[in-house]
Amino acid sequence: MANAILSQLGVVNAATPSDHDEANELFMKQFTGEVLTAFKEMNIYMPLHQVRTISQGKSASFNHTGKATARYHVAGTPILGENKIKAAETVIKIDDRLISDVFIDDLEEAKNHYDVRGEYSRQLGAALSREFDQKVARVIALAARSQNKIDDLAGGSRLINADAKTDGAVLSQLLFDAAQVFDEKDVWEGERYATFKPAQFYLLVQNKDNLNRDWGGTGNYASATLPEVAGIQLHKTNNVPSTVVSAVSGENNSYAGDFTTTAGLVFQKAAAGTVKLQDLAMQRSGADFEIMYQGTLMVGKYAMGHGVLRPECAIELATGPVA
Repeated sequence: MANAILSQLGVVNAATPSDHDEANELFMKQFTGEVLTAFKEMNIYMPLHQVRTISQGKSASFNHTGKATARYHVAGTPILGENKIKAAETVIKIDDRLISDVFIDDLEEAKNHYDVRGEYSRQLGAALSREFDQKVARVIALAARSQNKIDDLAGGSRLINADAKTDGAVLSQLLFDAAQVFDEKDVWEGERYATFKPAQFYLLVQNKDNLNRDWGGTGNYASATLPEVAGIQLHKTNNVPSTVVSAVSGENNSYAGDFTTTAGLVFQKAAAGTVKLQDLAMQRSGADFEIMYQGTLMVGKYAMGHGVLRPECAIELATGPVA
C-alpha cells in the first residue's frame, strides 16, 4: 500500500521542508498576524495622538512654537520683522523593550482539544495593546496637569465636579465646558477626542439630551452608541486611569500619578506623543531551544516611549483635586 501524502499546514507552497523553521513558517506568520490583529482591535489611543517613528537613537525631539502678533503698518516705516516667536522642545525617550511572552509545551498542546496558539496570540496582542493605551492615557492626564513650555501659552486644564463619575448630565455639561476651554485657548476644532470608562460612557448615552435628534444628536439609545458631544468624538475604553500609579523599572518617561479622581479625558491630537524605535513584532524560539525544552517560546515586543507635547490640548474631567 502506498504511503499517504502529507499536507503540511505550516509549509509554504507544499514544498519539502529542509529544517524545523521551514516546516513551521506559516504557523509563525499566522501567530504573528493574530497578535497584530488583537493589538489593533483593542488599541484606542494610537490614532488619537502624535506618533513618530525613528530608525535609531534613544529619544526624539518635538518642537513647539509660540504665537505671532499682528500690527498696523505706518506708511513710510520699514518692515523689519517685529515678532519674536518663542520656541521650546520636548524630548520623549524610548522606554526599555516591553515584552509579552508565552511558552507552549509540545505534549500539553498535543493533548489539548482546542487551538491554544490562537488564543495565546490574542492574549499577547491584548497585553501589549493594554500597556500602550494605559501609558498614553496617563500621559494625557499628566498633560492636563502641566504648564506649557512656551511661557505665554496656556497650560492644561482640570474641570472638577463631584458627580462627574455618576451623573450623565454633569458629564455632558463638562464636555461642553471642555469645548469652550479649547476654543478660548485657540485649540484647533478638528481631531478633538474624549475617552471614558464604560460606566461613564453609558451614563452619557443614557442622557437623552445627547440623543435628541431635534438638537442634532447622533447617538442611538438602543445600540448604546454616541459618536460625539459638543463636537468632541467619544471613545469607550477600560484604560482611562483611575488608581494611584507608581513608576516602574524600565520606564524612561513619566507615567506615574494619582488618578483616583479622574472621570474622563478630553484632548486634541497634539496633546501627547509617542516615539517608536521598534514597532510591534513577534519572535519564536528556534530548533535548539525546542529540542532542549520540548516546547515553543513566543514573544511579542516593542520599544516605544510616550510623553506630553501640548498641555493646552489636554483637559482632565475629575471629581476633585489631585490628592
